[in-house]
Amino acid sequence: MEFLKNVVPSQLAAERGSNLVVINPGSASIRIGLASQDAPLIIPHCIARRTTGANQAPRRMVQDQLLNSQVTTAQHAERERAYDMIASILKIPFLDEEVANAYSRKMSRVDGSNLANNKKDPAFSWTNVVEKNTDALPSSEGPMNNTTDEGSSDQQKASEYKEMNKSRYRECIFGEEALKISPTEPYCLRRPIRRGHLNVSLHYPTLQVLEDLRTIWDWILHEKLHIPSTARGLYSAILVVPETFDSREIKELLSIVLQDLRFSSAVVHQEALAAVFGNGWSTACVVNIGAQAISVMCVEDGVTLPTTGITLSYGGEDISRCLLWTQRHHQTWPPIRTDALVKPIDLLMLNGLKETCCQVKEGATDALVVVHSYEDGMSPGTHKTRLTALNVPPMGLFYPKLLVPEVYPPPPRTWFQDFEDMLDDSWPIEYMRRPDSDTFFPAMSGGYPMWESFPLLTAKPKKEENLGLAEAITKSIRVTGRLDLQRKLFCSIQLVGGVALTPGLMAAVEDRVSHAIPSMEAIDMVEVLQPRTNPAFATWKGGAILGILDFGREAWIHREDWIQGGLYVGGNRKYRDSFFIQAQPLCYINT
Repeated sequence: MEFLKNVVPSQLAAERGSNLVVINPGSASIRIGLASQDAPLIIPHCIARRTTGANQAPRRMVQDQLLNSQVTTAQHAERERAYDMIASILKIPFLDEEVANAYSRKMSRVDGSNLANNKKDPAFSWTNVVEKNTDALPSSEGPMNNTTDEGSSDQQKASEYKEMNKSRYRECIFGEEALKISPTEPYCLRRPIRRGHLNVSLHYPTLQVLEDLRTIWDWILHEKLHIPSTARGLYSAILVVPETFDSREIKELLSIVLQDLRFSSAVVHQEALAAVFGNGWSTACVVNIGAQAISVMCVEDGVTLPTTGITLSYGGEDISRCLLWTQRHHQTWPPIRTDALVKPIDLLMLNGLKETCCQVKEGATDALVVVHSYEDGMSPGTHKTRLTALNVPPMGLFYPKLLVPEVYPPPPRTWFQDFEDMLDDSWPIEYMRRPDSDTFFPAMSGGYPMWESFPLLTAKPKKEENLGLAEAITKSIRVTGRLDLQRKLFCSIQLVGGVALTPGLMAAVEDRVSHAIPSMEAIDMVEVLQPRTNPAFATWKGGAILGILDFGREAWIHREDWIQGGLYVGGNRKYRDSFFIQAQPLCYINT
């Protein structure tokens, strides 16, 4: 204890965090780095793999492209009504009024070299998808050593030399490079996590999802953090997982970290708890606004309250798509084929416009911007235009019908349920006495592993609400039931995630939550706490702090224990009855 009283925080972080790798996976990005660092690496959580027969129809540039859907007529009408409700709040013209008073928008295609902000907006270039084989024949045996007797032999060596140095496609491309691959190249983009869950579907099997996760994380560790696989036994991993993950998904991540990536030990923390520690608080209502999902969870005195958890199936990328719809409706978008669902580069551009231009404030909001076009078979184009109604898309957080998630969430994954959840009361198994022993064993047919033979039941599914952000926060806090705690939580709302950086959002949350509280509730004040850490990586920072301060490490799982007691080695991740191992890191997740 004397050591803790006298130690300098930076010294403690440097000493205890140098061998701790904090991994915070998300649907769009992964935040990863050593706990001793001030900030993590934020890398797009995707991988592009080379495809064979890519020019054959039908061609998919995104792995889960077939899950996408277009807006229906009913959804379009609801979106327009939501726009008008937001317009009355922001004191801007209604949608039909703006259409009636629409004027000709002045747009032009400009040369990128003549832009005033050329230094801030460098010329765009597609990712180089070819690699060169550097293996070469020795110069003494090269094609220059021509003699009369060995002319044919040297000619053959020369052809072999050219073949060895011929360019070839890269098998895998990661991060932002994967998003900037030309649509004409034979690659398919994969996102292992979607809407806060592993992106398992009929088009993206479980084993492919897990293999892509392992490959992405291994590449980051090797290329970005410079930790080779042979040295990872000297490191421990801290997994900061979203509240949307179920226990089976968390165990798959643990298997990747401990078995595949070969870390010596690992521990799991929830994002809500990590966010509180990342900002130095003990009690708060944590609102994590991610790219594709929002989670709300209350924390009291450093302990999460599981019954308060609420998940919303929309996020920052839905705001970006709404920005595109708004501008097209106002005829301010250039006449180009922008498709955020099919072309990842278009979504990357829209996310950039959202981050730099969107804000929440009353009155007309517009900005002069440069829009890029990436047409098939053409060089990237640049268009200067004035965007309007830039304060409307962020308000879709409070009126989700404006966002109209244009991407279907993952289908019901009955094949992905965790049927060996030992902490679940509804354990669907009948025990019978073994004929040659006094012990009991589970009754199974066909000799299949235990969890595969269970009936498909969803005893405790994750709750995904169809609510606005203000209603979700109010509902989460009111679930606590105690008036004193409710008052404290309403004055301790914490926004995390990249969308939390939107100007004016904190004031809008305070205002909308105040209106969402029922009048009979004795709540006098609503306050959103000012962040002490960058909201974009507050959860990662909290995970680093939790790992550094965890001296006892009772909840940490060692690699040997997990492999020997948690899964069948070589059995495609079929888990044993690991009550003790599961109870250590996952007891909080089974509510």
